[in-house]
Amino acid sequence: MDKLQTYVEIFIASLKSTDTLYEFLNKLHLFFSSFPLDEVQTILTAAATSFALIFAAEMGDKSQLVCMALASKHRPVPVVLGALAAFALLNALAVGFGTAIANWLPGYVIAASVALLFIVFGIQALRTTVEEPDEEFKQKTGHGIFFTTFLLITVAEFGDKTQLAVVALSSTNSPVGVWLGSTIALGTTSALGVLAGRKLLQKIPLELLHKIGGVIFLMLSAVAVVKAYQSYFGS
Repeated sequence: MDKLQTYVEIFIASLKSTDTLYEFLNKLHLFFSSFPLDEVQTILTAAATSFALIFAAEMGDKSQLVCMALASKHRPVPVVLGALAAFALLNALAVGFGTAIANWLPGYVIAASVALLFIVFGIQALRTTVEEPDEEFKQKTGHGIFFTTFLLITVAEFGDKTQLAVVALSSTNSPVGVWLGSTIALGTTSALGVLAGRKLLQKIPLELLHKIGGVIFLMLSAVAVVKAYQSYFGS
């Protein structure tokens, strides 16, 4: 990520000395012809993995049900925006914490901890049953429901397994990719809950999605075990 950031900064700085359109097009061509695709691929891979895991784990979970209940009484746009803002903040905190841990602890300790955490989450997801929301919300204005949704989601998800999963993923993968994939996944599940409503979600096998999430957790735990072994023995 540092390489990509430095590359973009150099390109932007070079544009300040550009006098003609011809020079600009030449620099633009040079920028894309030597673009660090390996880092972009790393970010996209982390984003795709995070999206698949978080989407499957969060469908039918409490944050989606809270959004669904709020949207049944209020305008959907402030609900979705409030949830998205909350998830963006929570994931940023989780990624920052995960990155700090990665810089502080040995690689094999991090990988072993991630493996153990994902095994627990995987077993928990395989045993998950879908719950119905029972919250009651008073009518509020657009701004009021935005902040209500933001606060409810922040409190409900802070320290939840989803946030801990983001911490674990960002400690061993691209932080930008993990933040992007997990935030899009959580925003998507919230939007589905708000727009699709309970009737459509009742037709989706939510327990099956949780089981898929559990399998993904267990698969990632196996990858983490291999990383821990390789890091410890220097393979």
